[in-house]
Amino acid sequence: MQEKINEIKSNLVSDLEVVNKPQDIVDLKAKYIGKSGCITELTKNMRDLSVEEKKTVGMLVNEVKNYANDLISKKEEDINTKILNEKLANESIDVTLPATSIKAGSPNILEKVVEDFEEVFMSMGYDVYDGPEIEEDRFNFELLNIPKGHPARDAQDTFYIKDDEILLRSQTSPVQARVMLEKGGNEPVRMICPGKTYRRDDDDATHSHQFTQIEGLLVDHNISLSDLKGTCDQIAKKLFGEDTNTRFKPSYYQFTEPSVELDISCFNCKGKGCNICKNTGWITVAGAGMVHPNVLKMCGYDPQEWNGFAFGFGAERCAMLKYGINDLRVFYNTDLRETSNFDRKEND
Repeated sequence: MQEKINEIKSNLVSDLEVVNKPQDIVDLKAKYIGKSGCITELTKNMRDLSVEEKKTVGMLVNEVKNYANDLISKKEEDINTKILNEKLANESIDVTLPATSIKAGSPNILEKVVEDFEEVFMSMGYDVYDGPEIEEDRFNFELLNIPKGHPARDAQDTFYIKDDEILLRSQTSPVQARVMLEKGGNEPVRMICPGKTYRRDDDDATHSHQFTQIEGLLVDHNISLSDLKGTCDQIAKKLFGEDTNTRFKPSYYQFTEPSVELDISCFNCKGKGCNICKNTGWITVAGAGMVHPNVLKMCGYDPQEWNGFAFGFGAERCAMLKYGINDLRVFYNTDLRETSNFDRKEND
């Protein structure tokens, strides 16, 4: 028995010297310690031995089996380490090579302008509201002092969906009416409602059937036109620069009285006159005015106690002026050759 064990140990050492890959280890385990391995074969005649002989043979077999396991495991570890080192050497990364250029999307300037408006107004205590884009005629027109048959409805060129009662909103003012009704006529209102609006219009460089409005409303006690002027002045300075001046000129809207248009001093020529301001030194950016008493009354507020102002900016127009964009359709393109410029313009 001892001679067989010594022979097995000698053969194992010889075999380990030529082993150099994982499959060789698998074969070696099968040859020596597998179910049909030569070490396992040593125990086949154990049942024919006496008790004392079984103890002796069992001890010798366990010893050689442990010996074989230790040598094979050590060799397996060496092979795996060698393979790993070779793999790391072959797959090493040269950090001095230029990185792969990956195209990434850019923040849309139109969304950035809306966020700028929201940030400024929230800092002034205004809340931001949203509302349905599919609206009722009552909220889109009637509660805003535009009754059925009023010529302004034709001027709006509205997209009606069902029986002149359901439509795509032509302005975000319906959100203001909804909020006033929710307040029940006994709470102040400070809000803006940015969102998409829809009107029948041609799609060209300066017009679209879909555009973004940023409308605002303030209702409280003892509000004057000077409060509106101060608010608009603050917005203009935040968006277009601290040296921006503002002025009001008379206008007419059905839901405000008096109504005004907001002009800002041309940021390009500083009031000297250029092609952007059409040589006037001023650019119109919004419509505004004091809330019409009829609107307050229909929305639950007593015009004898409450008053306020409303205003509306076109997000596309503000973005085009601020960033020098001459085609409105750029905002809705997915062409990276155009949208990739947005980041650069924002950083500039």
